[in-house]
Amino acid sequence: MRVFVTGGTGHSGSYIIPELIAAGHEVTGLARSDTAAAALSALGAKVRRGDLADLAGLKEAAADSDGVVHVAHRQDLLPSGGMDAVAAAELPIVRAYGEALAGTGKPLVAAGSIGSPGQLGRPATEEDPALSVGDEHKGTLRVRNAVEAAVIGLAERGVRSSVVRIANIMHSTTDAGFLPMLIALAREKGFAGYPGDGANLWNAVHVRDVASLFRLALEKGPAGRYWHAVEDGGIPFRELAEAVGSRLGLPAVSIPVDVLMVPGYFGFLANIVTQNYPASHLITRRALGWEPTRPGLLADLDNGHYFPAAPQSAPTMS
Repeated sequence: MRVFVTGGTGHSGSYIIPELIAAGHEVTGLARSDTAAAALSALGAKVRRGDLADLAGLKEAAADSDGVVHVAHRQDLLPSGGMDAVAAAELPIVRAYGEALAGTGKPLVAAGSIGSPGQLGRPATEEDPALSVGDEHKGTLRVRNAVEAAVIGLAERGVRSSVVRIANIMHSTTDAGFLPMLIALAREKGFAGYPGDGANLWNAVHVRDVASLFRLALEKGPAGRYWHAVEDGGIPFRELAEAVGSRLGLPAVSIPVDVLMVPGYFGFLANIVTQNYPASHLITRRALGWEPTRPGLLADLDNGHYFPAAPQSAPTMS
């Protein structure tokens, strides 16, 4: 299959491309710079020069391919416009893909968030749709749900579209994502914080298992479906903080859940770290035959990347 990939030099994309090539697919990646082009070539992909603002170019690239994997977003818009601007810029991209792929039955697999179904009081499943977005959600992560809904909606136009909801923490040996941020906070503050009693659940997945899920969704995923790239149902945030703290020789400390303390420690992550994200992956495994094979989060903390020094033990305080 000839596959067009955006975000090919990013955290997940740089693993998705080798996964696709190893499975026999021919990959063309979008590159907006010489550095990105060189990185894509090193991964074994062909290079298409352009950027996410070039909708005509994206439409042409999609039409020339047998399938599309979209994991890029306009991160450059975050400082000035936040998530509102990022999501607003992504919707025309999805529409461009739709115009190129409508009626073809070709696959479009896009990245989503495990948090998009919202707080359900039970583990989220692949059958739970992304929550709707209203004006009251401006400035929050929820605004990107509109992108997920747009991708799923293309199924009604004859596109084999699906969304891979990625866990809160995607771990590997790179410095992207929430995990390096939490480690950096612990180092800066001198302790590893967790909100309240730390019983709220976060989930995780190894990036190589994410890559295999994108490949499976591309190859055989039915249209209009969500897939869950989560390795476990959820890890209590306190256990995560204790694991980070023990490896830094720092205590894990409860942060009172109020409007001052949580933002005071977690900063812009405050609204995320207090949320509960239990999620199931049973439908994904049964439908696609996806089997995570890489180490779980707590085991992978000792892969030598996040904590080069020897592990240490530390007490827990609350």
